[in-house]
Amino acid sequence: MRTFGLIGYPLAHSFSKKFFTEKFAEEGIADHQYELFPIENIAAVVSLIAADDSLAGLNVTIPHKVGVMTYLNELDPAAETIGAVNCISIQHKDGQTWLKGFNTDAYGFQESLKPYLKKHHTHALILGDGGAAKAVKYVLDQLQITYLSVVRTVAPNAILYSDLTEDLLQKHQVIINTTPLGTFPNVEAAPAIPYQWLTDQHLAYDLVYNPEETEFLKRAKAKGAAIKNGFEMLQLQAERSWFIWNP
Repeated sequence: MRTFGLIGYPLAHSFSKKFFTEKFAEEGIADHQYELFPIENIAAVVSLIAADDSLAGLNVTIPHKVGVMTYLNELDPAAETIGAVNCISIQHKDGQTWLKGFNTDAYGFQESLKPYLKKHHTHALILGDGGAAKAVKYVLDQLQITYLSVVRTVAPNAILYSDLTEDLLQKHQVIINTTPLGTFPNVEAAPAIPYQWLTDQHLAYDLVYNPEETEFLKRAKAKGAAIKNGFEMLQLQAERSWFIWNP
């Protein structure tokens, strides 16, 4: 049996378990399983892996994408640059376990964003500055899109939501929500940006995928902006994880 799984806390809803369970069934893979491992303290990942030598790979979600790096033997160059890991390959060989970290969020985000970009999309606002934002910054750097981070409390290299002006919104016509605001069941929540200054030149991208159209996307759409949720990104990063676990 080969076991894969998701670590994070809490894990009330998991796209990954549904995705991989269905994948195994569709492809007739009977000796694979995907489990949820809700661990509050990331240090527990050590005993989790040690206790089950069938574990071949893990996905990592909030709040452990940064903290898990301490427990890995190796980092993929992209994950090292980004500073966050959401996929781990586990190799058991000669009585030893080797853990390598990857970031498939960046791949999923980039491939799902590119079809929506227009020539005037040269500047972006990143709402939030957590682990997910790290992958977004990496992709924007790759695409040569200049960005500003927008946060709720004073932080280095970021501006506050209260600093957003009409001029900034006119210049930064890609707006990416990396916060969990608007996620089910708190569907009425939305980042506190001045939506009145959005136009049909804007692209609003929300990493949240449940609900399909968040309050953030609804408000942007009402101003004529193009919108995109995080579901395709999630699918792409899951597919990339499978490729990593089965090179």
